[in-house]
Amino acid sequence: MSVSAKAYDQGPSPPTSDIENAGYCEDASHTPDHRPVAADKLARKLSARQVQMIAIGGTIGTGLFLGTGKSLATGGPASMLIGYSIVGFIVFVTMLCLGEMAAFMPIAGSFCTFAGRFVDDAFGFALTWNYWFNDAVSTAADLVALQLVLQYWTTKFPGWGLSLIFWVLLILANIVTVRIYGELEYWLSLLKIFIILGIVVNCGGNTDHRYIGGHNWFIGDAPFVGGIGGFASVFVTAAFAYGGTESIAITAGETKDPARTMPKVVRNVFWRILLFYILSVLILGLNIPYTTPNLDSKETRTSPFTLVFQMAGSTAAGSFINAVIMTSVLSAANHALFAGTRLLYTLAVDRHAPMFFAALNRNQIPWVAVLTTAAISILCFGASFIGAGQLWTWLQNIVGVSNQLSWTAIGIASLRFRAGIKAQNKEHSLPFKNWTYPWGPWFSVVLNSFLVLVQGWSSFSPSFDVVTFFSLYIELPIMLIMYIGWKLLKRTTIVRLLDMDLETDTYPAETIGPATAEKVGWRRRAYDIWRWVL
Repeated sequence: MSVSAKAYDQGPSPPTSDIENAGYCEDASHTPDHRPVAADKLARKLSARQVQMIAIGGTIGTGLFLGTGKSLATGGPASMLIGYSIVGFIVFVTMLCLGEMAAFMPIAGSFCTFAGRFVDDAFGFALTWNYWFNDAVSTAADLVALQLVLQYWTTKFPGWGLSLIFWVLLILANIVTVRIYGELEYWLSLLKIFIILGIVVNCGGNTDHRYIGGHNWFIGDAPFVGGIGGFASVFVTAAFAYGGTESIAITAGETKDPARTMPKVVRNVFWRILLFYILSVLILGLNIPYTTPNLDSKETRTSPFTLVFQMAGSTAAGSFINAVIMTSVLSAANHALFAGTRLLYTLAVDRHAPMFFAALNRNQIPWVAVLTTAAISILCFGASFIGAGQLWTWLQNIVGVSNQLSWTAIGIASLRFRAGIKAQNKEHSLPFKNWTYPWGPWFSVVLNSFLVLVQGWSSFSPSFDVVTFFSLYIELPIMLIMYIGWKLLKRTTIVRLLDMDLETDTYPAETIGPATAEKVGWRRRAYDIWRWVL
């Protein structure tokens, strides 16, 4: 997961004291069990297109370009396609839940704040720390991925050296300035080209000049490889790949006309990502045999996207796509570091972390939060001892499970939010309603919880793998301990429905005026969809 720096490049941050006053105020209204946050203080300058680019840039990266290779090798083409489709549907429901809350209450921090406001302050505390850890580990995973991408060209340059170089550059970029821009449409264009090229390769436009069709679905143990363990292992990789889609709600506090923009963005971003992910996964499964070397190696990892371009008969094209993958990985690492810094800073402002994490330099950048978040990524240097491919798998497991816990928390917050809305007779105030309620949030909570428990099947069979087990399940006790610890320390309680703050920072439907969208015929809608896809 990650959030683009562009989301927060809306001018200098206010002085620390001002932010503290906005985020936390020690008065009688802020009881331990319920502490509303007056978070609607940010400049609302982000357009719908900018928010879409933020989400797309935070999602399309390592998980898609490298994670699909691991899924194909361990689960086979059918497991990969089914697993990514199931997780995609979970994310769709989750995004609807999140869109409903973010349209009504568009604040910075979004679902982390929702968890504290609608469920329990201790729940919000544990979730925000979990999401910060997610970003910190994501930075480490992306730096390790750089080593794997580099090995396509050479194995003589030490991988840890490359990670060290970009680790320093990322820190400098996030400490010196936050004015980092960049349009991300070229990644979407790249995926469109890849899908077209993949179809051509499959139909005979490859170095062997032969029609591939569905041949790779019927070799060896395909289409389902590794039995139930192989099938289950795909889900955590898919969760890692889809992670970051929920980040668009974190930008809600800086979005123009959020009550109208957020629902539109939620739908558009999801369908774009799902379309390209599912089509890409299908093309990869058809063209690349699951037995291809280095798809899931302890020492190295080759992107299946690069292999498809190679199959087209151009080594230069393979190098080009590998270079593009490297830039996307670097961008994802920068996004993760920026978002993690923002979350740690917010934790300090909200008194959920020591206040020194909110210290600002002369450029009004939280430099302590930057260095602390970056320090976690020192894990990348362990790659030289245990193998970059193996370390990347472990880090990917941790981030994937963290994403699933975040999606579960969004479902729980959605259920509580709608219950509070109903108890306070505010259903008419919702500018956007989640049409899957109530089954949608329950579906997300139950299925995510089930997948978190069973996707570690491969760590038990055929023999118990201690390290893989911990990478898949360590997040569960950590989040539980943080929840219980904060609850006992601050004596928080679950927020009562009638006491739920549904007034602060809200954009109820009756305050946003009549909708400006005009009804159009099916021809115009079809044309708009066609233009959107292209």
